[in-house]
Amino acid sequence: MKPKHLAFPYVGWMAVFVIVPVILIIIYAFTTPGGDISLVNFSAMGTFASIFVRSFWLAIISTVICLIIGYPVAFVISREGLRVQRLMMMLIMLPMWMNFLLRTYAWMSILENTGLLNRLLEAVGMPRLSIINTQSAVVIGMVYNFLPFMILPIYSVIVKIDRSLVDAAQDLGANPAAVFRKLIFPLSLPGVLSGVMMVFVPAVSTFVISQLLGGGMVMMLGDLIEMQFLGAAYNPHLGSAIALVMMFIVIVFMYIMNKFGEGEERAVGL
Repeated sequence: MKPKHLAFPYVGWMAVFVIVPVILIIIYAFTTPGGDISLVNFSAMGTFASIFVRSFWLAIISTVICLIIGYPVAFVISREGLRVQRLMMMLIMLPMWMNFLLRTYAWMSILENTGLLNRLLEAVGMPRLSIINTQSAVVIGMVYNFLPFMILPIYSVIVKIDRSLVDAAQDLGANPAAVFRKLIFPLSLPGVLSGVMMVFVPAVSTFVISQLLGGGMVMMLGDLIEMQFLGAAYNPHLGSAIALVMMFIVIVFMYIMNKFGEGEERAVGL
C-alpha cells in the first residue's frame, strides 16, 4: 500500500462530514421551499443586521480580552521551568475536561442575582450587580470558555523561541522592553494569530453561552440559525443563507489575518 492511500479514510471522513454538509447549505441558501433558485433568502437578512453586528462585536470584545489576558499568562509560563510549565498547562486544560454545558451552568450560578458573586459583594458591604442576562455575562462566558484556546497556541510558539536570540539581543545592549518589542512579540505573532482565530470563530457562532447567560435577551447568530432549523420559525433555507454569509465573513477574516501574519514574518526575516 502506498503512503498516500493511508489518507483515504481521512479524505472520506472530510467528504461526508464537511464537504457534503457545506454543499447542502449552499443548495438550501440559494433555493426556496418550492425548489426554485432565488436570492430571496439573502435579501431577507437585512432585518437581522443588528444581530450580525452584535455577534461580531461581542466576538471581537471577547477575543481582545482573551488576548490581553492570555498573552501575559503564556509568556510568564514559558519563562518558568519545565515542571512548572507542565503543572500550569494542566491547570489551564483541567476545566476543558468538564462538559462545556456544565461550565456555562456554573457561571449562571455565579452571576445570577442571588448567586455567589452578589452574595460575596453583600458580605463586604457592596451593592449587588445585575450581570446575568446581559451582554456582559455573555462576554464573561465566552472569555472563560475560550481563553485556553488563546493561551495554548501563544505558549507553544513562545516556548520554542531560541533563548540564544534573547541572549544575543541583550549582549548587544537591548533592554528587556526592547527585547520583547523587537524580538519576542514579532516571533510570537503566528501563535497570536492562531489564538485569535481559535477564539473568534467559535465566539461569533456560539449559541449555548448566549442562551444560558443571556437568558434569550442577547440573541446572536448561532441562536438565529438554530431558530431557523429547530425553532418555531422553521426556515432551513433562510438559516442556510445566514450560515453561509457568516461562513464567508469568517473566511475573509481568517484570510486577512493570515496575510497580516505573512507580512509580519517577512518583516521579521528582513
